Amino acid sequence: MDHGFTTAAYVVAAVLFILSLGGLSGQESAKRAVWYGIFGMALAVAATLYGPGFGLWWLSVALIAGGGAIGWVVAQRVQMTEMPQLVAAMHSLVGLAAVFIGFNAHIEAANVAAMDEAARAAVEGFAAVLAHKTPVELSILRVELFLGVFIGAVTFTGSVIAFGKLAGKVDGKARKLPGGHVLNAGAAIGSILLLLVYLNGGGMWALLLMTLLAFFIGYHLIMGIGGADMPVVVSMLNSYSGWAAAAIGFSLSNDLLIVVGALVGSSGAILSYIMCKAMNRSFISVILGGFGNTTGPAMEIAGEQIAIDAEGVAAALNDADSVIIIPGYGMAVAQAQQSVSELTRKLRAKGKNVRFAIHPVAGRLPGHMNVLLAEAKVPYDIVLEMDEINEDFPETDVAIVIGSNDIVNPAAQEDPNSPIAGMPVLECWKAKQVFVSKRGQGTGYSGIENPLFYKENTRMFYGDAKKSLDSLLPMIE
Repeated sequence: MDHGFTTAAYVVAAVLFILSLGGLSGQESAKRAVWYGIFGMALAVAATLYGPGFGLWWLSVALIAGGGAIGWVVAQRVQMTEMPQLVAAMHSLVGLAAVFIGFNAHIEAANVAAMDEAARAAVEGFAAVLAHKTPVELSILRVELFLGVFIGAVTFTGSVIAFGKLAGKVDGKARKLPGGHVLNAGAAIGSILLLLVYLNGGGMWALLLMTLLAFFIGYHLIMGIGGADMPVVVSMLNSYSGWAAAAIGFSLSNDLLIVVGALVGSSGAILSYIMCKAMNRSFISVILGGFGNTTGPAMEIAGEQIAIDAEGVAAALNDADSVIIIPGYGMAVAQAQQSVSELTRKLRAKGKNVRFAIHPVAGRLPGHMNVLLAEAKVPYDIVLEMDEINEDFPETDVAIVIGSNDIVNPAAQEDPNSPIAGMPVLECWKAKQVFVSKRGQGTGYSGIENPLFYKENTRMFYGDAKKSLDSLLPMIE
């Protein structure tokens, strides 16, 4: 097989992946960026199948076809509300793949080490790469392999727990075993000692024992992170999966895997940092301690939640000149984005200034609300980030909150003992009137009470978001 063709194809695929990542930064270029990624991956797979030393070609095609069919079925069934947990599930598969590839590389290295010189000269593919490495290069490869398995194992169990929390199958509150950080530190130190053992001939048992410790670290780290920080967790796990792929790429001497892993790892880390900065939270505190630590009792909330019906909301909207809509995960659950879009269209047709305020961690996935609004064909130019619109609330007649809790919680500014104290929030309570579309009087995903619901200028528009908005639409004249 032609090694030159494979290398050239990998370069083209890497460029396509870079273009894809760059295009995802804008809503208008995102669709084109996705196609860049699809073509890049197709080219990478084809080049790998055609590459030197590749065997079991038809089995590989059958497995790719089977995996593609499963992916197609899953994609058809998954709702937009389930995208965060789907992403977490995909990260877990990347992590598990890194673990299996690392195990296979270890077995392959052991087999090559047992060969005589004549047998080594006859091997192809990855075995041939191993056969020509010096002892120092083999030690470096073992470190890369060990790190790839470690990061992959942490990513796997961490992503499984993240999936469970996002899907509501695992308690969303921060939970730690007795000993907390000491257990994580002990497992990490144990893994470092096992690396030393592995480099000095420890064999598969050291790799397996480290994998078990890494599984525990991933499980315990994410269990210790609460609901409000889950968007950061998803992004962080995305970064972990990239670094796992890059480490395995070094082990396999696969340049494309190294490049793609580095792209995913660095972009995920940067996004996590940006979101932590937007939440006024330390990235280290999120991944080590997570959300939910307080220094005293929460501030008592005075007042009561006052309900309003569709007629009252419609009357306020008909009289208003400026409206800001704040979407949250509740909008996604109710699949109310089309109703929100229609409400926006009708209000703008009456000459009203309607805009959307998007918090960096709205929903349970970075960009979740932007995707939903784009799907509903809400104009891009009226969808604004928190920093662009927060100062406009005092001059706004009506703010409508649809299924949001933490990102509009004034306790972040008013209560130093709140678990979200210091987190930048959308200051919608400064608007003249605030309507909160909410199913009931619960505290939401993170379990924090929201003083916004008790303020004098706030009215609670109870009910399913889609049904509530649909009942409102005929009254907008």
